[in-house]
Amino acid sequence: MMKNPAQLLFNAVLLIAVAVLYFLHFRQPVATAPVAAAAPIEAPALDAPAADTAASTPATTAAAEAPAPAVAAAPAGPAPAAGAIVYVEMAKLVEGYQGAKDARRSFEAKAKGWQSQNQALETSFRSAVEQYQKTAASLTPEQRAAAEQKLQEQQQRSGVEQQKIQAQAQEADARLTQQVLESVSKKMEAYGKSHGYKLILTATPSGAVAYGQTGLNVTAPVLSYLNAEYRRK
Repeated sequence: MMKNPAQLLFNAVLLIAVAVLYFLHFRQPVATAPVAAAAPIEAPALDAPAADTAASTPATTAAAEAPAPAVAAAPAGPAPAAGAIVYVEMAKLVEGYQGAKDARRSFEAKAKGWQSQNQALETSFRSAVEQYQKTAASLTPEQRAAAEQKLQEQQQRSGVEQQKIQAQAQEADARLTQQVLESVSKKMEAYGKSHGYKLILTATPSGAVAYGQTGLNVTAPVLSYLNAEYRRK
């Protein structure tokens, strides 16, 4: 079954942002570049029918649907020891983190409201145009000019309202994404420090990790830790 477009968009942005955020050094101080800010999800295309809005960003959707690259695995060894460099598969981490799931549900609920508002604006303007078309033949030139002026003004008002809806969508997405990133960042840092790891690398669709021993893959225990800590909040 195809996933909800809004969920796919949210997943794509979150996965990219998290991949930038979690190159952590726990044992020794190192020079780090500033963390890239989470890019907001592109808001629904407000000049298209509401049902098709999320589909207007095929590149982003494709990024969300693209599976994480398989990390070549060597035979499983002992659990990573203190001082080890380990890695996590970010697609699985983001997909399974309950905090991200709750954020997606919150965003999707808001998205339905924005889509309804946009659809109402489109329906109202379409009805006004259809009404004008039905009566235009019986109107005087002056009446037609006045009616067309009203339609132009209504279209302009609708455009202003659509821009407000788009801004609300972008602000809500940025806020929810940042909340998830901050939550995961703190928990990942605590997990890495408690286990004495030097680095936690991320395997992402961009290929940040091309090879890793199975024994260095800590995705499952990290995900369990994240969800346990999230439930304790």
